[in-house]
Amino acid sequence: MTRTMTTYSPGDMAEFARQARVHILDAVKHANGGHVGGPLSAADMLAALYFGILNVRPDEPDWPGRDRFVLSKGHSSIALYTMLALRGYFPVEELLTFDSINSRLQGHPDMTLTPGIDMSSGSLGLGFAAALGIALGARVTGRDFTTFVMLGDGECNEGIVWEGAHVAARYGLDSIVAIVDHNKLQQFGWAGDSPDDRISPYTGSQLADRWRAFGWEVMEMDGHDIPEILRTLEAAKQVEGAPAVVVAHTVKGKGVSFMEGNYTWHSRVPNDEEFALAMHELGESEGGAT
Repeated sequence: MTRTMTTYSPGDMAEFARQARVHILDAVKHANGGHVGGPLSAADMLAALYFGILNVRPDEPDWPGRDRFVLSKGHSSIALYTMLALRGYFPVEELLTFDSINSRLQGHPDMTLTPGIDMSSGSLGLGFAAALGIALGARVTGRDFTTFVMLGDGECNEGIVWEGAHVAARYGLDSIVAIVDHNKLQQFGWAGDSPDDRISPYTGSQLADRWRAFGWEVMEMDGHDIPEILRTLEAAKQVEGAPAVVVAHTVKGKGVSFMEGNYTWHSRVPNDEEFALAMHELGESEGGAT
């Protein structure tokens, strides 16, 4: 069968990211629960991945030759679901079933339920370890695909991340690309009660330096600049002899002014007034996604 490949421009991807932010808030509002800050910070990178980087077939989700993607920070599942829906894995209307009983779109990704999910995740760090296993399995079986895995910067507090980082470098696992959503805000865990008292889990170049010390090829990028995201991820795919990690500098709550850089929006449902204002800022009507 001859397949017609659709090419998407960076402008198209930016629009998909905007739509994703609308759907993220709409789904969380409808479910009366879910995460907001991390999904919003990841939207541009997911748009670039699913509409520009990943070799996938939405009409054949289990195609053996596909690139794999693991969302290790599984609490941001709604961001991945919105991108899968926009890419055509399932109807966009299904997003409003998010986190409902019997929905395929649970609060954390479930590979046994949802088309396009390559690994179940949720317990922080375990998705990263599973992605390493997928990449090692590809090497053993002689398959030529790239495994991408997205972590949160707070997730990098987990010891299993660094155990896995050591193993990947030990085996020169160059078919994996890790992306760290470095939005510099965790849910909690610092001294002080106000946003001004909250500090980044890593400061300066500490996060990049730590990955480098574990033997990874380290790149950095603006996680909201889609042309830069595309260039950086393509370069990371070309690294040979070592695993590659991209530290993506992002803004938690990106796209909604009163959510940006505010840790309280890590996991919070907007009230009616906040929702209307967010929809307005995202270029939508008060009613939500169109």
